[in-house]
Amino acid sequence: MFVDEITIRVRAGKGGDGVVLWLHEKGKEFSGPSGGNGGKGGDVYAIGVRDIGLLSQYKHLKEFAAENGANGMRNTKTGKTGEDISISLPIGSVVTDTRTDKKFYINEEGERILLLSGGKGGLGNAHFKASTNTSPKEFTFGKPGEETELLIELELVVDAGFVGLPNAGKSSLLNAITNANAKVGAFPFTTLEPNLGDFHGYVLADIPGLIEGAAEGKGLGHKFLRHIKRTKMVLHCVSVENADVVATYKTVRAELKKHSKEVEEKPEVIILTKTDLVSESELAEKKKELKAINPEILTVTILDDETLRILGTKLSQYLG
Repeated sequence: MFVDEITIRVRAGKGGDGVVLWLHEKGKEFSGPSGGNGGKGGDVYAIGVRDIGLLSQYKHLKEFAAENGANGMRNTKTGKTGEDISISLPIGSVVTDTRTDKKFYINEEGERILLLSGGKGGLGNAHFKASTNTSPKEFTFGKPGEETELLIELELVVDAGFVGLPNAGKSSLLNAITNANAKVGAFPFTTLEPNLGDFHGYVLADIPGLIEGAAEGKGLGHKFLRHIKRTKMVLHCVSVENADVVATYKTVRAELKKHSKEVEEKPEVIILTKTDLVSESELAEKKKELKAINPEILTVTILDDETLRILGTKLSQYLG
């Protein structure tokens, strides 16, 4: 199951405690303090990877903790620093520290971002030695590491995203021009999660169907509107089955506008789908109606290889 939002509990390592120890040298009854400082606790990092399905692995693994620092040692030696922990996250993840509302963005593969810092080690009694305090018994405990809940939301980073009302033919079209192998069916809300496909080196995504009111939480689409945010181009599918293609188009555009002005301003191409269901004259009329809104209109039916070839050629030009 595709997971694009998850909350996890994360803790950086606690610093080791300082210690009270004494140096005993041969022939001397007392030679002074030798307690070392505690080691620093391990930090927590996020690291970007190319695996959009990775968050599903964390569904039942909700806690991550870096190693604690070791306590100080004799001979004024500092305790071992705790091991850091790196949490692999898909490129496109937005990580929100719920404690501070600070956001971190994972944009590149291999990118490593510090999320939480480990606690400082405590001070051993050797630290407190002075001319006026030759036998200090003071020490301090290590500081706790930072701890919080992280909200991780995945925003797909793709070259072009298919949008449209449910059953607009997006999944079928994605399957026809890429290797996506998305599940399809003859009923609304077929797509319950984004599907990806490779198109001559470009990544295309089928974003689940929207309905009017999606931006306010209706239907399935509101959860996936954010995936359009990092999409370079919008491929707006409108089925010719709709009696009023302009109204259908405007319904989805209104939801995109409510969600984000940035999304609204992305380059867009309209694709009239399922063109085998209407006559040439009806198709021409629907195309004319939409051209008054957006001159970039393509037409396609997955039952005609020639229309798929033409669509593929045009998409290559738009994406190139």
